[in-house]
Order: sequence, then C-alpha cells, then structure tokens
Amino acid sequence: MTKTVEDPLSRTFAALADPTRRAILARLTRGSANVGDLAAPFDMSFTAVSKHLRVLEGAGLVSRGRDAQYRPAMLDARPLAAASAWIDDYRVFWGDSFDALDDFLAASIARDQESDDKDAE
Repeated sequence: MTKTVEDPLSRTFAALADPTRRAILARLTRGSANVGDLAAPFDMSFTAVSKHLRVLEGAGLVSRGRDAQYRPAMLDARPLAAASAWIDDYRVFWGDSFDALDDFLAASIARDQESDDKDAE
C-alpha cells in the first residue's frame, strides 16, 4: 500500500526522486508539451508518462491545460523554491564545515613546517 505524502516539501522531493520525472520537468523548462511529446524520448507508454505527470501535478510542479483534446503540461516551478530554500540551509552548513576543515588543514601544515624547521636547525 502506498502512503500518501501530505506536506508540500515531501511531495516535491518524492516527485523529484524519479529520474523520468526530473527529465520531464527538464523538458518542460522549454515550454508546454503534450503526453506524446513527453513520451518520445522514453521507452514507455503514454499511460506510464501520464502517471508520472499525475505525480508531478500532485506535487504542484506541473499544471495541465485544456484546449479541446489537447491537454498540454506546463512547468510550475514554485514548489521548487521551498525545496531550494531547504537545501540552501545545508549548503551553508557544508560551506561552514569546509571552511573549518580549511582552517584545520592550514594550521596542521603550519605546525608541520615549524616542526621541520626546528628539526633542520
């Protein structure tokens, strides 16, 4: 049984977890497309692509228009802003961690050079 994800950030990350859905989003950055257009680069049925689109729609990453029989899918990148902000918090963490590592390594190299200089005397 599949568990329904309730919070928007989790829905966004769940939708982005699949490489096919990420490829669909990448294609939609160039403009709207129908299921046939989106299915073309994949070895899958229109039904399978439609299922991926429903997941993306559920996450708010895609909206579907209606023009007679044509239902173009369009990218809606707004949910990605919350995901990006969440990731940015960790970018700061890793930046600070790498800065601390740089400081540690510089101090270690300086100690090693001082030790080598004393040994040379």
